[in-house]
Amino acid sequence: MNKIPVGIQVYSVRDLAQNDLKGTIQQLKDMGYDGVELAGLYGYNAEEVRQILDEVGIPAISAHVPYVELIGDMEETIRKYKLIGCKYIAVPYLTEEYRPGTPLFPEVVENIRKIGEMCKKNDIVLLYHNHDFEFAKMDDGKYALDYLYDTVPADLLQTELDTCWVRVGGEDPVEYIHKYAGRCPVVHLKDYVGTRSAHMYELIGIESKPEEKTEEFGFRPVGYGVQDMPAIVNAAIESGAAWVVVEQDQSKERPSIEAARMSIDYIRAL
Repeated sequence: MNKIPVGIQVYSVRDLAQNDLKGTIQQLKDMGYDGVELAGLYGYNAEEVRQILDEVGIPAISAHVPYVELIGDMEETIRKYKLIGCKYIAVPYLTEEYRPGTPLFPEVVENIRKIGEMCKKNDIVLLYHNHDFEFAKMDDGKYALDYLYDTVPADLLQTELDTCWVRVGGEDPVEYIHKYAGRCPVVHLKDYVGTRSAHMYELIGIESKPEEKTEEFGFRPVGYGVQDMPAIVNAAIESGAAWVVVEQDQSKERPSIEAARMSIDYIRAL
């Protein structure tokens, strides 16, 4: 298998990063990660984060930036992440009122186009990071995720396919990576056990009703769940991805930093 740079979403170790961002990023670099993907700045400003990254000697390849933050002050928000050195900005998640099937979704699609235009002016590539709810069908029978990519052109929007949520959404991650070959520069490697359940989003901080809880679904280090990771990584390489990025939303069985180490050790062994 050919090699591809491996990053990690800092959200995976947010419990450590919120208390010691520089020390945490240093640990990630030391264990073999080539880059980091940000999800928040942990109380620092853009200049301070850039200094931390430069001192550690690792790039922030991308950043997850909330949709409402981007539309709230598009120009300043993009400027901030450009200063940090991010090549990509990803819309990471849509809260319920903005999702497919709601009255606001058409506005979301148009705003994503506008964000993409502003990113392009700043030499940044806009990505969309999916969950499973984008695999709801539109009136024309298309998945909302495909509708988004059909509506906003590739020069304004690329995809950051989250392979866990693609599979939970009912599709094959390998096939979806190939489907968006040339348009998927960053692929999220995320492993899990169990099956789709009502409390999945509780694992990323979204509350569910007590009666809906089940312990069937859980995130795992890459290579320790149900995903065919060799095939996924190979598909990413074949499809022209520039990066694969580890993301583990929650680690209940072991410290988050240990899970991060297990993931990079497994990937490097490939």
